[in-house]
Amino acid sequence: MSAPPPETPAAPGLTFLAELSVTVGEPIDVGPTPEGHRRVIPITGGTVTGPSLNGRVIPGGADYQLLRSPTLTELDARYVLETRDGHRIYVHNSALRHGSAEDIARLNRGETVDAGSIYFRCWPRLTTAAPEWEWLNGRLAVGTGERHPDRVLIRIFLID
Repeated sequence: MSAPPPETPAAPGLTFLAELSVTVGEPIDVGPTPEGHRRVIPITGGTVTGPSLNGRVIPGGADYQLLRSPTLTELDARYVLETRDGHRIYVHNSALRHGSAEDIARLNRGETVDAGSIYFRCWPRLTTAAPEWEWLNGRLAVGTGERHPDRVLIRIFLID
């Protein structure tokens, strides 16, 4: 008699944390390097809106981009959020953005591209010294992104 097939484990759930509207400056183009084409995108500010996490994006961070191919970009953004009550949360957000060569070229030129035609997923790590938000230090998150000419929208979900 054979054993029954193993059950597929349940996938973890997701809980919406916040939407970040991150404003950005003009790209700093480093150019082709041995690893790929490098660009640095200054982070100039923004807002944080969610059921419990609200505040602003502090100017001064950056998104360190590596254009791996005409269709694939790796993003490595680092910046700080400030909650409405003045607490600081450090964000290290790694992401992949993939689309047709034409759409990625349009994004890189600062043009509008339909978000549905771009795969933009991220895994933000949020850490803080604030006792009220310390629980974030022990949580993992994933998110979706949309690139607009003057900002990036990131929707962050905690993994249950």
